Amino acid sequence: MTTGRLDRPGGALYYEIIDVTAPWAADAPLIVFHHGVGATADIWAEWLPALVDRYRIARFDTLGFGRSAVPGPGFAWSLDGLAGDVLAVARAARADRFHLVGESLGGTVALHLASRHPEIVRTVTVSNASHRGGSIQRAREWRAFIGARGMAAWGEMMTPLRLDRAQVPEAKYRWFERVQTQAAADSVLDLADLLIGTDLTVELGAIRAPALLLAPDQSPFVPLAVMEDMHARIPGSELQVFPGARHGLPCSHGEACARALRVFLDRRG
Repeated sequence: MTTGRLDRPGGALYYEIIDVTAPWAADAPLIVFHHGVGATADIWAEWLPALVDRYRIARFDTLGFGRSAVPGPGFAWSLDGLAGDVLAVARAARADRFHLVGESLGGTVALHLASRHPEIVRTVTVSNASHRGGSIQRAREWRAFIGARGMAAWGEMMTPLRLDRAQVPEAKYRWFERVQTQAAADSVLDLADLLIGTDLTVELGAIRAPALLLAPDQSPFVPLAVMEDMHARIPGSELQVFPGARHGLPCSHGEACARALRVFLDRRG
């Protein structure tokens, strides 16, 4: 595994490139993973075994989270800037084209990038994400909640909305809770505002890359109807619904999501 840091407008962006493909498998395709608010690149851990035999993997901590720099108050967050971070990671992996997987915020960025750069994105996979920020529920409450009670309480409040404690190991539940409490408050709140102000409805029709949509049916933030609408608007897209899954679908159902992605890439990638 190769790790590094990229100099980006918001600070140093931490990334990892994993390549265990056979040495005779020249030009193994690259998959870039982009996580959402309050998480880190480690959310994809259980996806890797199903993919690394054939694909190179690039994953990174979004600015403001994990091992990446925290831009701080007043940073000018934008979808173009976040998409630029994805492209910078792909360049670091020496890939002109790549498969793109995004969850929550990362899914919205993936839609934006796929609609703007069809020559770069081979396929796009979106998990528990919205194309219409006004449909994202509860995020408007976070600013007052964090201001009054802090990030530790926010992480404790958020984890059961993402993971069903009865369906995941206790260690995984505690890990996700801890990661969220360590997130930078300004990054969480400013990115939530960015998402709420986003509407990519028109852009969805411009996506030409094969698209896979992974939808939890119990997300308290992105109702299933939102991803069904996304499916109807992206030409030729495929929708897979995970019954009983909450907004932390990529973490709670990592192995199942990875299998779905592998089958999709083998067919359409």
